[in-house]
Amino acid sequence: MALAREFGGEVVNVDSMQLYRGMDIGTAKLSVAERGSIVHHQLDVLDVTTPASVARYQQEAVATTDEILQRGVRPILVGGSMLYVQSLIDDWQFPPTDAQVRAKYEARQREIGQEALHDELAKVDPDAAAIIERLDPRRTVRALEVIELTGRPFAASQPPINQPPRWNTVLVGLRTTAEWLNPRIEQRTKLMFEQGFVGEVEALVQQGLVADSTAGRAIGYAQVLRYLAGELTLEEAIEQTILGTRRYVRRQRSWFNRDPRIHWIDASGDTFSQAMDVVKSLEVAH
Repeated sequence: MALAREFGGEVVNVDSMQLYRGMDIGTAKLSVAERGSIVHHQLDVLDVTTPASVARYQQEAVATTDEILQRGVRPILVGGSMLYVQSLIDDWQFPPTDAQVRAKYEARQREIGQEALHDELAKVDPDAAAIIERLDPRRTVRALEVIELTGRPFAASQPPINQPPRWNTVLVGLRTTAEWLNPRIEQRTKLMFEQGFVGEVEALVQQGLVADSTAGRAIGYAQVLRYLAGELTLEEAIEQTILGTRRYVRRQRSWFNRDPRIHWIDASGDTFSQAMDVVKSLEVAH
């Protein structure tokens, strides 16, 4: 927000779960009031019954960013959904699909279960397994489909990360220690539940949210759905949300650490000043 105000910019969301209408508390989405006069794009564009698609997001978010630039305004791309970030800043040509190959792995998934299928993915492509949630059936199947169709690891279908990013984007990452971050993950999770997270999920269930969906597998939402189904106590749902968030942080760290284009700043410090220093240093260099 401070960068958008500084540059008179507009925010483009790069968080896959903030695309969903009504998924507010569990994604820490800024309210309309908190957004103030800063225009935000790619927020609240999907119903919870709609599967999120990286390819569709790429097409729409690139068009949005191009339109902002054509008006002479600076886009501020914000979010940490790994595949979504890469699809937006790199010219990612998505690999082919084959209904028969996908159906084969979906049948295998039904036969042995999602976690066992994820284990099979880990044997043929450990890097893909490291970034795909263990309980994410759709992406597990997709990775195995791509590997079979291309004969290469899933990551090989992604664009190289040693090329200039699209629009010459300045990439800024927030880095910190587990000792600083973990208490904040716990605090934020408990605050979400205090703010009415369970009620938010109950309302979304009335709109069609189910566990076996893209939205229903989001961290926090998956755990609350299990609580509502009587599979977890509330305390267990809170604890599993905290643990799931920590696991996601580790996957984010592994993914983004491999990108040499990212300028890392200390999340525990004055992030605005640090980010401005990065931008100014690059402007001087060019």
